[in-house]
Amino acid sequence: MFSCRSYLLLLSSLLIATIGGQAENIPCNLQDAEYGKVCVCTADYCDYLENPTLSEDSEFALISSTQEGLRFELSKGNFGASEKHVVEDYEEPVVEVPNEASNATILSRLYDAALAAIRPQSERATPSTTRSVTLRLNRTTTFQRIEGFGGSFTGAVSYLLENYEAQAIQDHLYKSYYGADGLGFNLMRVAMGGCDFDLEAWSYNEYPENDTSLTNMTKLDDRDVIRVEQIKRLRDISGVENLKIKGAAWSSPPWMKTNNKWTGFGRLKREYYQTWADFHLKWVDLMEENGLPIWAISTGNEPLNGIFFMPFVKFMSLGWTPPTQAIWLADHLGPTMRNSKYKDIVLFSNDDQRYTSPYWFKWMNRTRPNSLDYLDGVSLHWYWDEIFGSTFADKTNEYLPNKLHIISESCIGDKPWQQARPLLGSWARAEKYARSYLSHLKDGFHAWIDWNIILDEEGGPNYVNNTVDAPVVANTTTYTEFYKQPMFYIIGHFSKLVPEGSLRIEAIASNVNLDTVAFLRPDNKIAAVLFNSGRAALDIVVVDTIRGNVTLNVPAKSIHTILYN
Repeated sequence: MFSCRSYLLLLSSLLIATIGGQAENIPCNLQDAEYGKVCVCTADYCDYLENPTLSEDSEFALISSTQEGLRFELSKGNFGASEKHVVEDYEEPVVEVPNEASNATILSRLYDAALAAIRPQSERATPSTTRSVTLRLNRTTTFQRIEGFGGSFTGAVSYLLENYEAQAIQDHLYKSYYGADGLGFNLMRVAMGGCDFDLEAWSYNEYPENDTSLTNMTKLDDRDVIRVEQIKRLRDISGVENLKIKGAAWSSPPWMKTNNKWTGFGRLKREYYQTWADFHLKWVDLMEENGLPIWAISTGNEPLNGIFFMPFVKFMSLGWTPPTQAIWLADHLGPTMRNSKYKDIVLFSNDDQRYTSPYWFKWMNRTRPNSLDYLDGVSLHWYWDEIFGSTFADKTNEYLPNKLHIISESCIGDKPWQQARPLLGSWARAEKYARSYLSHLKDGFHAWIDWNIILDEEGGPNYVNNTVDAPVVANTTTYTEFYKQPMFYIIGHFSKLVPEGSLRIEAIASNVNLDTVAFLRPDNKIAAVLFNSGRAALDIVVVDTIRGNVTLNVPAKSIHTILYN
């Protein structure tokens, strides 16, 4: 439902645009949900934030989001100021109920208030004494180059977008993620055929069987005709300047596999090693011919699913071991791609959990010493990171120091102890994203691609009921609105002001009250993410080797991105 608040927000944004140019900040239409607060987007209204501009060398811009309800709130100040810069937290507006209000109106307002009151204590900040920390930033000490941030355009995403009849609301989703006024994404992951978030298992050239010439792989599948047009629309309407698409296959056609099935214990038959390499080349060709150049491909999604995890994994999979993958890469896929017109395509390996690394690559190297030479990067998934620590990633970085290291899939709700569905408004789930982004970026990772950019209220749809959470959730009752979750804004605190080509710089906090990471951008501005996960407000004394000092007072349970010259 489009609320009275929504109309007021729309009216105010139009008024600002009329009298003073485009609004720098079109505010979130904030509404209470079961586990916190969400921002509601419709065909007529969606929140955006232009990238801040700085008018003088000492000025800074601060973007803030909090558990209580700030979403990309913009404020500005100056280094060298004598007083601290205070970020005021969101407060629920006091709405008086007139005497003549109907019972329905009173009940509705009481219900909204009750939702806020019954949130779990673990998800509510509590007042406490202000703590303090000093953050020292040194732009002369640099680390890895950032490749970018992105999300995945699965069959489920395509299906949901098709059901939104209004093109304007589809466009709002595209711009919210990939527009400069949105999260500024530049990376995207797509499946070569079907994946676990499709309405059925499928692949190119399922028929004719035993067709080593892949004669039926000459045009886009009908499902990809729709998806490719959607992605091209996303690219055009968002204005993303350099969309980098990474492809990965979940499974070959069953006839190429030892078990002749989509899932289960199934590996690629040796007689089809070259055919499967040719499949990848043909898929890249199809995308290119239809207007979507491919930046990268991987050796396949989660290869251990077809070797060890068949009792739990019911979706498409193709099993590989390190020796068999090394042989296929060194003798087939690598030479096929490097000797084609796509010789510069980026090749990733693994696309699996980090507990496999670096042992997977060491074993590949023992089998085919030249196999790793074909690889440009390592792509890992985050799903068991809380059990298998960052030492696995550290050792992989040490073993493969000159490769790109990226996270290529992440979502919440996949574990047996987690609710396998969206928890609308959950700040706790957003904080999990913040901690993981901070950890991986400080561990030297170059990029992050999240999983589905939108799912339905149940965390699907897909053919195996493999439901999870997502940063944006569709309203499939009406298909007239969608909900941006706290996760969406947490991700944006990293992606929005850290463009491709940024370099991570030294950022040292004096104590554990602050978790942070900072970057030198290609335009020589500094962007630093400041995460206060504590239940107390925090004074952050930012000390820059060139710009000087400023003190920021930020609320409990909050995240901020500061931008300055």
